[in-house]
Amino acid sequence: MAGRGVGTWLREGVWEIPLRRYLALLVAAGLVAALVVGVRTVTHDDRSCAPGVARPEGSTECVGVATTAFDFGHPQLRPTVRAIARENARLKAGSYVTVAVMLPYTSTAAASITDIQHELQGAYLAQYQANHDSNGEAPGIRLVLANPGATSRYWQEMVTRLAGMTGGTDRLRAVAGVGQSTDNNKKAVRELTRLGIPVVGSSITADDLANGQDGKDPYPGLARVSPTNTDEARALASFAKVSAGRALLVYDRPGDPYTRTLQKSFLTLLKGSPYEPQPFTPPADRSQEGTTANTFRQITNLICDTSRTTDTILFAGRHTQLRQFINALGGRGCQDRRFTVLTGDEGSYLTGETRLNRAALGPTLSVRYTALAHPDAWGAGSPRTGGSAADTATLDALLKSAEKSPVGPIGSVALEDGQLIIAYDAMRLAVHGIREAVPEGRVVPALADVGLQWPQVKGSLRVDGASGWICLDVHGNPYDKAVPIVELRAAGGSRFVTVAWPEGKPPSAECLPPS
Repeated sequence: MAGRGVGTWLREGVWEIPLRRYLALLVAAGLVAALVVGVRTVTHDDRSCAPGVARPEGSTECVGVATTAFDFGHPQLRPTVRAIARENARLKAGSYVTVAVMLPYTSTAAASITDIQHELQGAYLAQYQANHDSNGEAPGIRLVLANPGATSRYWQEMVTRLAGMTGGTDRLRAVAGVGQSTDNNKKAVRELTRLGIPVVGSSITADDLANGQDGKDPYPGLARVSPTNTDEARALASFAKVSAGRALLVYDRPGDPYTRTLQKSFLTLLKGSPYEPQPFTPPADRSQEGTTANTFRQITNLICDTSRTTDTILFAGRHTQLRQFINALGGRGCQDRRFTVLTGDEGSYLTGETRLNRAALGPTLSVRYTALAHPDAWGAGSPRTGGSAADTATLDALLKSAEKSPVGPIGSVALEDGQLIIAYDAMRLAVHGIREAVPEGRVVPALADVGLQWPQVKGSLRVDGASGWICLDVHGNPYDKAVPIVELRAAGGSRFVTVAWPEGKPPSAECLPPS
């Protein structure tokens, strides 16, 4: 050390070498931190799918509100989603309000995706009509896609996002669609309406997802274009002349809002029946197969054990279980006996169902259901009130124009299941409420004023829907709405039978609900 000097030793031993080590450690720590952040970004933090849509923790579903041409991974939806994006892009800033189409876009069930495709097509056609064929009425209508998840499990995330869109440039003024009558959708509608956001249900039919039950309005600002299950059952009974002594009920236990209220409505038709209702228990996600096929095989044996005067089966269940039940009836032992299965609007899902054993349908088994709408309902011989061929012709013209630009293309179209028609009507009702709420000299209505329009939608202020007249009572429910009775065909598709009415006859020309 004497040769190097004390100063050199101090410089190298005390300062430079340790300093280099400290700097190396700091650089290494920085690299590790950067690597950790990078890994978290790739594997954890970045869960976005598209603007307004993201995957919640522990989920692969993209939920929220899509404001761009996002098809949720379903090519089947892509043409309509792109058509909506084109129409939205044409709107000038400050000239429009937003309507969200709430549906379970991340569903994986083929029948549900087809249903969503048709509903989205109907909503878009009503948007295009409102923006181009309304004599310059304001405001313009922008559509966005609100997804609560396949089973609406993430309804809270969706509602939070929608609530944040009521101000600013979005100016959300209504939510349309909703999807099926499920417990999660009930929660979503309850929260939306609590926040003052108007909701227009397209295909919801459950009695407990409606206002006016027991005189109460738990969903202020909710309007619907479909009859309740009670009204559907009343229309079905007026058509089929159901006799308690000749009918048996098969029902979902514990059920969901749709199946429970349908069961309750059917039970009122079966007072005095000699047979107790037969339950089945499906999976919580009723689009799944579960083990109910085994239960239905056993129930068909019990049906064959009934007296030969029993010829009607009332079915309160979802479409997956309905398909399983029909298939089981196709293998029943008493093939010589004729039965008619009567059910609610879930039957419409089976018009294109490939797993339905259509050989089961024939001379000794027919399946009839109450449809929300049907393209043949207003043909020759249809009633003079309650709807008209002219209203369906307007939609037909829109569909024709949507085969090419600038309206379309919107992909393959089918009307038999009624979903496109009823979604078109729901969006037209939403547009009606929005534009009726616009104060003089303004373009955009206040959010609170839109839901106040529903009690006045009657008489000359009704909406002439393609599914029939939409005349709302003071609770936002359609009065004496047309109920098409439709039968599944062995050859495929369905056959329109007739239009039935909850009141037993069409509404008067005034279409004013009684007190």
